[in-house]
Amino acid sequence: MDRYLLRQVVPPFSIALGVVMSALLLERLLVLFNMLAANGSSMKTFFGLLSDLIPHYLGLALPAAMCVSVFSIIRRMSANHEIDALTASGVSIFRICQPFVLTGAVFGVLAFSLYGFIQPYARYDYRSAFYFASHAGWTPHLQSKMFAISDDITLTAESVDHAGSRLFHVFIRDHSDKTHVRYITAQKGYLFNPADGSRMRLDLVDGTIVTDTPDKPPTITGFTRTTRLISGEAKLDDEAYRKRGETERELTVPELYHGLRHGYPGISRSYMLAELHFRLARTAAIPFIPILACALAGVRKRQKGNPGLAIAAITLVSFDHTLQMGMSFVANMHMSPLLVIWLPTVIFAAVCVGMLIRQAGGLRTLLSPGPRLPPRQLSADGLPRRMQEKEA
Repeated sequence: MDRYLLRQVVPPFSIALGVVMSALLLERLLVLFNMLAANGSSMKTFFGLLSDLIPHYLGLALPAAMCVSVFSIIRRMSANHEIDALTASGVSIFRICQPFVLTGAVFGVLAFSLYGFIQPYARYDYRSAFYFASHAGWTPHLQSKMFAISDDITLTAESVDHAGSRLFHVFIRDHSDKTHVRYITAQKGYLFNPADGSRMRLDLVDGTIVTDTPDKPPTITGFTRTTRLISGEAKLDDEAYRKRGETERELTVPELYHGLRHGYPGISRSYMLAELHFRLARTAAIPFIPILACALAGVRKRQKGNPGLAIAAITLVSFDHTLQMGMSFVANMHMSPLLVIWLPTVIFAAVCVGMLIRQAGGLRTLLSPGPRLPPRQLSADGLPRRMQEKEA
């Protein structure tokens, strides 16, 4: 039975996880597309930022997908009277939910590693990569009669086409060499931005170079075709961005615990305490999500609709917002995490278990040892005594 239930829950869990992850990532993907298009970054940078976002949204999508998948399986089994057949054969609703609860416990361990270790590193890597992408320097998408300015080069063109890669009537002021300044004009220019992030190349056709030196007369050089590298690599020095650990959300669970005992420079103790208890409470609540789904998925006889999934969604969202509000109270108002974080967690767990007990028939059913039949008294020939008397 356990293998059957787990096989049934895998397809809806995969579909629900993919749908929830796509919905959560969609808005952020549009922001990344706009930013990378404006800065001329490559698709390699985009996929790097996307991979750093996955752990954060996976922590949000995992409980939702688990709730939806367990709810759909129990709802289908209840509608097809499979739950009735199992309970009639002596299998309780608690035994039916057991493999889902054990799976939730396994997901809780995975969530602890996700919340406590993977997300802090992924959050820092995303912010670092976003900083590098937004400060990459030149962009290949130029516009007509507009100046593109970097530290050493000023570039403009009378007209631009082919998505900013083909230039006409180009003017460049290059003062990368501090001893002189070069003024370059060309009839045409072709701009190439390599995908590997190397220096940008500009091929110029039919132009003139005027070199102006303070202590010498200007020199003029004509050319038919020349190539210039007008941008440094789209990579910044590692020291250009801060180190990990500026905020408590970038610290792992051992680092938060060490910071609470010995202090951490630049981060308040209340913020580290709130972050630590918030992560632990979210992890502890995950095994109770399948219990909530099993309790709300049952379909009563002659019942057409079931608002259980909406109730489960409202319950999970309310619980998550309550934990976030409790974390804010601990961080800013120095309240006890036992009162504003762990008490809502205990209430959530009690509500989930209570709803399952109610679905199973109440506390009396849970405590009752089951109906007992009076012992049959057999006669010498093996027949019940009442049946023997009736035949006589």
